[in-house]
Amino acid sequence: MSRVILTGTQMLFVAFGSLVLVPLLTGLDPNVALFTAGIGTLVFHLVTGLSVPVFLASSFAFIAPINSSIANFGVSATLGGMIAAGLVYVAISQAVRLKGTAWLHRLLPAVVVGPVIMVIGLALAPIAVQMATGANSEGIGYGRAMVLSMSSLFVTLILAVFGRGLLRLVPIMGGIVVGYLLALTMGVVDFTPVREAAWLALPSFTAPSFHWAAILFMIPVAIAPAVEHIGDMVAIGSVTGRNYLDKPGLHRTLLGDGLATITASIFGGPPNTTYSEVTGAVTLTRAFDPRIMVVASFTAIVLAFFAKLGAILQTIPAPVMGGIMTLLFGSIAVVGMNTLVRSGKPLTAPRNLVIVSLVLVFGIGGMQIGGGQFALQGVSLAALVGIVLNLVLPPAKEEE
Repeated sequence: MSRVILTGTQMLFVAFGSLVLVPLLTGLDPNVALFTAGIGTLVFHLVTGLSVPVFLASSFAFIAPINSSIANFGVSATLGGMIAAGLVYVAISQAVRLKGTAWLHRLLPAVVVGPVIMVIGLALAPIAVQMATGANSEGIGYGRAMVLSMSSLFVTLILAVFGRGLLRLVPIMGGIVVGYLLALTMGVVDFTPVREAAWLALPSFTAPSFHWAAILFMIPVAIAPAVEHIGDMVAIGSVTGRNYLDKPGLHRTLLGDGLATITASIFGGPPNTTYSEVTGAVTLTRAFDPRIMVVASFTAIVLAFFAKLGAILQTIPAPVMGGIMTLLFGSIAVVGMNTLVRSGKPLTAPRNLVIVSLVLVFGIGGMQIGGGQFALQGVSLAALVGIVLNLVLPPAKEEE
């Protein structure tokens, strides 16, 4: 049992950097994110019968949409939109239970999913650059901001490419730690929030509200993580030698993921997703016991009540986070590009060219259709355009 506890704590350490990065980049509370990651993972394991060794935490796919939605609709309405996105997971899980997965691949082929994922990664690329260059950081200046951002980026790159063992699984945390230490030596860290925070306190839970504009904006964002979920289940299955698409079944794992996202949004946390970092740690340690993830969940819940921890995380200067964001957003775009490449479809074929081109330009260029409560823009518009074009355009001969 002691080994299970120790390994479970280590799994949380592997996920920690990415887990808290999402709330720090979106303005949500990192302590709430810790709490909802723990609760969400427990919900997932309750639904799947404690059979899959995965940990669920803050989803990177939602970073850009959350930022845009908060700017346009506010935090509470954004949380309501994320609950709606979780309900999309639930609906997909029930459709998979009744009809299998063939319809999902027809509705969301690579020619739609690939460019949508690219839009998710690139939509806020200018924001990452502004943070990295210190454009929004008073008192730091361009020179020091670039030193901080490029140092954190460099360390993250080195760990990701050349790291071995556990170090290779925590490149984001490594970059943040080095950037933060450098910021301390420069004297640009403001410890006022840490001094004012209590040692123990309830996380700053936020109640959701429901507005059609935010819901319509956020619902299509669930498409990419839902498709990615299938890949995650295949990946962890290849590590453990089990077929989780059959048992407990893809419909149950999708349902668990959706309910975890809904639960997180109810409390004010970011949507949850299965963490590939933790899958990598499972591969490295051969720790296949799902009870380990339960230990990681309870550890996250306990840490959520240490208010000083959240306050320290909020003192990380924006350029440190900006340096990592430049890599993070780019890597999400590369995942989308890889989805297109692996599909083997000729992108210069007129049908594919039309779909990919319009999804990218509408999503990245800021195209908007409608107004007020019923405006579609960004990722939501891009996903809808891709789905509709894929359904209405006739299958064409794929030209080499």
